Amino acid sequence: MKLGIYKHFKGDYYKIISFALHSETEEVFAVYHKLDNPDKLWIRPLSMFNNVLEHNNEKIERFKFITNEQNKNIG
Repeated sequence: MKLGIYKHFKGDYYKIISFALHSETEEVFAVYHKLDNPDKLWIRPLSMFNNVLEHNNEKIERFKFITNEQNKNIG
């Protein structure tokens, strides 16, 4: 997993800006925001961010890596 821009399976774009560790378990979390709303930060366990799910009878990535170019204009 790397910093950069990802496309959610529903179509929106998100940017992972950092990774964080849970203070008790040391589980790794992705710290990210919606590309068009950088003021609202989200965290999600990396295992959830990186998982594969079934959608319309096919297995797809929840978030698909697009680019690590920080100023890429997408959408």
